[in-house]
Amino acid sequence: MLTVEGISTYYGNIQALKEVELKVNEGEIVTLIGSNGAGKTTTLLTISGLLKPAQGKVTFLGRTITGVPPHNIVKMGISHVPEGRRIFPLMTLMENLEMGAFGRTDKRAIKEDLDMVFQTFPQLKGREKQMAGTLSGGEQQMLAMGRALMSRPKLLLLDEPSMGLAPMIVKEIFQIIEKINRQGTTILLVEQNAQMALKTAGKGYVLETGKIVLQDNASALLENDDVRKSYLGE
Repeated sequence: MLTVEGISTYYGNIQALKEVELKVNEGEIVTLIGSNGAGKTTTLLTISGLLKPAQGKVTFLGRTITGVPPHNIVKMGISHVPEGRRIFPLMTLMENLEMGAFGRTDKRAIKEDLDMVFQTFPQLKGREKQMAGTLSGGEQQMLAMGRALMSRPKLLLLDEPSMGLAPMIVKEIFQIIEKINRQGTTILLVEQNAQMALKTAGKGYVLETGKIVLQDNASALLENDDVRKSYLGE
């Protein structure tokens, strides 16, 4: 479904990604782990078109999307839940969800997807008129994910969905990620909580200072001594 080939991305003169390569097959949950500053967020921003790579290309469903405007990438089937959630705090919960469907005109299907979002995130049901900025951190994360699902993505990019959340809420968020995947959405997950990410994903990549240094089945990475020492606190 997604192929990243030799991507190098810069912030000014600083090279953040160094010929990054990864693949995501349809139906998978793939995770990208690494320390702060390794380039995980930059990878997602490059895939979603918010950053343009200096070299390399991104291919989605057989089409090169490098250089395609971000809103068109959304229409092609990639939704991005950014780090820090980035909901619209001064808009209602419902207005945030409607923003996720900004590129759609199929009103009946939009209504069906709203129903699906409220089934997936029952905590949001009945709070459609509540200002999004007054939701708890966990509820805001659910709203950000629900907003992304409103574009009917084939591929969902998730950036640090557990950030700043209590352990009980983190567990619930990861259960929801698995549910979304079972419903047919492919997921590329960036996550600081490497243990939860590798337990949830089928395949993983390890990113260090802008380079992919390791890739394997997630279960194998969980047993890898270097991964355990560097990212699992053992």
